[in-house]
Amino acid sequence: MNREQISRIAHTEHPIKSPLADDSVRRLLERGLPRGDERVLDLGCGTGEWLLRALAMRPEARAEGVDVSEEALAEAAARASDLGVRDRLVLHHRKAEEFVSEEPFDVVLSFGAAHAFGGLLPTLAAARRHLAPGGRVLVGDGFWDGTPSPEAVEMLGDFTDLATTVERVVAEGWTPVDGHVSTRRELDGYEWACWGSLAAWALDHPDDPDSAQALRTATTRRTEWLRVYRDCFGFFSLVLRRTPGSD
Repeated sequence: MNREQISRIAHTEHPIKSPLADDSVRRLLERGLPRGDERVLDLGCGTGEWLLRALAMRPEARAEGVDVSEEALAEAAARASDLGVRDRLVLHHRKAEEFVSEEPFDVVLSFGAAHAFGGLLPTLAAARRHLAPGGRVLVGDGFWDGTPSPEAVEMLGDFTDLATTVERVVAEGWTPVDGHVSTRRELDGYEWACWGSLAAWALDHPDDPDSAQALRTATTRRTEWLRVYRDCFGFFSLVLRRTPGSD
């Protein structure tokens, strides 16, 4: 069982692949798409959950998603057809950092995909290349909400605290116009959903050759969360606009 298969099963009950509740996602999209007719780009869209919700919420919006997973994009296309929004969604099978478009976008999304660009600030630099004047970026990433152990840093990355993170974003020419810090309920709900779904799949498919591996992975990931990073990891989401004079 490869990483993509594990992720697909783990996110069965939590298709937004970030620790955000449905109400939080809705609010962020409402702030990010105030007009309702925006062109939206998701860099690292996966199964397209952010885009599908944006299109369902804003009937005049149009969207494009970029991802390296053919399987995820196929799922996004199928769900878009089921929701009746397929005609407003374009999907690109390629690396997000290599995507080029002739037209800019009013909104650029990137949640939990900063690793593809080498961190939060490079992600924002990539988003800026696609952003129309006056556009908005919706981005989500981790921060340290406590003192991490060396093991936590090695496992999750070299984050910093929330205040320093936002200061660095502002120093790069961005102005936050809204944001959200995931609550303990959102953080815990995400982890329980992911590793519970994977464990449940293993228990429900005892004869599958991947069952034992899935159960071991669920147990390992749950233990890592509880013992290594639960008390120090946080997740923030920002709605950003370019600061005047920064371009």
